[in-house]
Parts: sequence; structure tokens; C-alpha cells
Amino acid sequence: MQDQLNNLPERAKDKHKENKEFFKKLKKKPPKQLDYIMQELHEDEFEKTDCLTCANCCKTTGPLFTDKDIQRISKHFRMKPSQFIDQYLRIDEDNDYVLQSVPCTFLGADNYCMIYDVRPKACREFPHTDRKKFQQISNLTMKNVAICPAAFNIVEAMKKRIKF
Repeated sequence: MQDQLNNLPERAKDKHKENKEFFKKLKKKPPKQLDYIMQELHEDEFEKTDCLTCANCCKTTGPLFTDKDIQRISKHFRMKPSQFIDQYLRIDEDNDYVLQSVPCTFLGADNYCMIYDVRPKACREFPHTDRKKFQQISNLTMKNVAICPAAFNIVEAMKKRIKF
């Protein structure tokens, strides 16, 4: 897995132009069954992929924290939301709450999330490859293929399945 992770940014960079062209076409003319296709590709990939052997998303990026996330997680810690924010979060250049640092504070040495049951929405939905109206998040997907081996594989499978 480590070799795959080490090569992933380079592989994503090699595919960047091809992916950009593909997503441009996908945005213009998404297939009628795109949501169904993406759900199927996502499920197929995650039958083979064990996130606990990777956790690259938690090691290299941080999620956005919504107000609902902050409320839920601070309640879990029996803290006031303001205390949780002060201890763990900062405001980024887009004015969003994000972790003060990566890797994620809540990632254990065994790649388990210490707040899994109350984790942020962005973590629950990552890598967003089964999202409805998938064609609308092409920029996010382009970033995620360089972080997540499963997202990379899903995009490659998608390009084989959807022909323009």
C-alpha cells in the first residue's frame, strides 16, 4: 500500500490533463444514468479497498467542519463548541473551519478514527465518488485522485465505462 501511496501523486499528475478533458465533457453532457454508474463504481471499488490500510486522507488533508459538525463533536467531548474550536480548529483562507494541523488529531496509530461515530460530514462522504450530480464536483475529484487510491481507481474505471 505504501508504494501505491508514494506513486499516487505522480500517477495523478500524469493523468491530470486526460482527467480534465474527461470531466469537461462530463459536465457538458452527463449520461442520464451517471448517479447510478457512480454508485456502482464506488461500491465495486470499496469492496476491494480497505481504508484502514491507507488513511492517506486523514494523514495529508483535513476536512471542513460545519457548524453541525462542531456541535456534534464538541458534545461528544462534553465541551462547549467554542472550547472545541479553540483547541482543535482554525479558520482557513476560505473562512471555513479546518483542523489546526495534519495529520488529523483524531487519527490513531492503527489508522482508526477516534471520533468515527461523530466524525465530520466531509469525512463521512470522502472521497465523494458516490455523490449525486457527480459532474458538479470535478475540481474536488481532481484533487482527491492524488490523495485517495480508491478515488483514482474509480475515475479510471469511470473513463473506461463512459465513452464520449
